[in-house]
Amino acid sequence: MAGPGSSMMYSFLLFTVILSVQEVYRGKLASTELFTIVGGFISSLLFLVLLTFIGNFQETIGARTGWGAVIIAEAVALIAASTVHRVCVTTCFLFSAVLLFEVNKLSGAVLSKSESKARKH
Repeated sequence: MAGPGSSMMYSFLLFTVILSVQEVYRGKLASTELFTIVGGFISSLLFLVLLTFIGNFQETIGARTGWGAVIIAEAVALIAASTVHRVCVTTCFLFSAVLLFEVNKLSGAVLSKSESKARKH
């Protein structure tokens, strides 16, 4: 499993690549209704990798991750989505909410699994 340092670096690189590709194809993403939805999904991926970056950064410095990281990552993703099309902001918010729910569910499952292993030993 990757440590917080390498995961932080990879998530930052992914953030940079996704944001660059989104800005290069901004005109194409704003051209049709389907592409504006795709633009919102791409922006929600920005939210996910930025949330990973912030969480790993906070873990590296010993701080506790909370709702502040979610709000900052969501704000940056929504601003990036607004550079493409205003409908991308709405779809980005909706896709990000679903991704946040799934990440929270996955985190809870992994945490409960590790706690049950710790009790056995």
